[in-house]
Amino acid sequence: MGEPAYTSKVTIVRDRGPLRTAQLPGRDEPVTFGVHGAIAEHYGVGPDDFRPDATTIDYLVAAAGG
Repeated sequence: MGEPAYTSKVTIVRDRGPLRTAQLPGRDEPVTFGVHGAIAEHYGVGPDDFRPDATTIDYLVAAAGG
């Protein structure tokens, strides 16, 4: 097997509860992850607990589809 063509260097920090912040290559601003809808309900997060935001699962699905 040859050498990898690229190694992604990503930093993810859990801020509090379901909120996470990721620093991604090629972006100056961090990306935020949260919960919404059925996922928030599954984890017992109410609509007033955190502002709804895209989840890590949403980003994985978008990446796979891209």
